[in-house]
Amino acid sequence: MFFPNAATLNLAAGDPAYRDVLNAADFVYPDGTGVRWAARMRGVDLLANLNGTDVIPALLAASPGLRVHLLGSTEEVNAAAAESVRRSYPDIVVAGRHHGYFDHDDSGAVIDEINAAAPDVLLVGFGNPLQENWIHHNRSDLRVPLIAGVGGLFGFWSGTRTRAPGFARRIGMEWVDILLREPHKARRYLLGNPTFLYRAARTRGRDQQARPADSGPAH
Repeated sequence: MFFPNAATLNLAAGDPAYRDVLNAADFVYPDGTGVRWAARMRGVDLLANLNGTDVIPALLAASPGLRVHLLGSTEEVNAAAAESVRRSYPDIVVAGRHHGYFDHDDSGAVIDEINAAAPDVLLVGFGNPLQENWIHHNRSDLRVPLIAGVGGLFGFWSGTRTRAPGFARRIGMEWVDILLREPHKARRYLLGNPTFLYRAARTRGRDQQARPADSGPAH
């Protein structure tokens, strides 16, 4: 389960292997206003912004008895996030947890630990593209029904990051709050979002030019 935003899709546009990873996922949900605008350019009206920071807590709240494993972030953030899950969702079982600072190319011991914990859901918080690539390359070895790439969710759960106010999220302006709190992401938003929308508009134009030839009668 992946939640690509405009920055994720910008990465995929320049990395065919990463694009294949996203396309191979069982579930891909749109994260962010930029993705919704781009979809609208292509004639698709997405009903909701489905980011992992909202979807995963809703899943936990609706699934008493669910066993989850948290993988990613520093040891301190990971431990605090796990404790937050225990407090906020007393009916959820934190089956295991592990920080994200290990050799991702040699994950055998971590995978064995996860499988031994027998979680129903594995939450992977490496950030993109690391988390999607890791999930894709290790999926066949993981005996977990659902694996989700959750980006910075553990930071929010641990209290080391703060979400935008509800009104900003409702009107699709959460990125402005993030930019104010984390100015080092200015390039990602001020350049990345326009680049993404330009690319969406350009591909839409190509599709419109190709459509008459594709849909014409056969001779």
